[in-house]
Parts: sequence; C-alpha cells; structure tokens
Amino acid sequence: MLTALAAAAVLVAAPVKITVTAPDHVPPVGARWNYSVAATAGGRPVKGLITEQIVDPIGGTHPVQFGSSTKIIKNLPFKGVFRDYMIWPKSSRGIPLTWRITVVVGTTRRVVNYKVTPQG
Repeated sequence: MLTALAAAAVLVAAPVKITVTAPDHVPPVGARWNYSVAATAGGRPVKGLITEQIVDPIGGTHPVQFGSSTKIIKNLPFKGVFRDYMIWPKSSRGIPLTWRITVVVGTTRRVVNYKVTPQG
C-alpha cells in the first residue's frame, strides 16, 4: 500500500508531456490525415481534456471537428492517447495554418502549436 502511494506521488509530481504525431506538416487536401496526441507524466499515460483549433494567418480561430462528425473537439476527455483524423478543405490549399492542440491534465495546461500548409 505504501509503495502504491509513493508511486502515485511521483506520478503527480512528474511534468506533463504532450507528444503530437502526424505524417508531416504538409497534409493533403480532401484526404484523411491521421494523427495522435499522447499525454504522459513520468512516462505513464494520464487522463486529460483535449481541445483543438486551427489558427489562420490573420489570427482567426476555427474549431476542429471529431472525425467526420459535426462534434467539435473541445474539452474532450481521453486517457493516454487521442487518435483522430482531419480532412483539410480545398480552400486551405497553400495557406500556412497553425493547428493548436490544448491539453489539460489536472491543473496543468499544455499548448502545442503545429504548423501546417495543406497541399495537393
């Protein structure tokens, strides 16, 4: 029991790390672009809330939909790894965009800005 409590204390004290995995920074327009977002602390998966947005060159923010649904990825709960895909619209071709991923784990908030320029 004491060992489990000590391990839990170390996990809580460990910094939260967010890792984004995607094929590249040049997603194809009109096709599925698979990605994953992992949240760990002390090397172990943790529960969190994820929000995703696209930021355009003039600073406007646009929500990201979950897969092919109309559900918005905003404070969506996950544990360890969140996997999904995006289909970039033809209107985004050649425009430098920022995919902003915000993950909240407990009281810790991490933001990853992933630069993309859709092509194809």
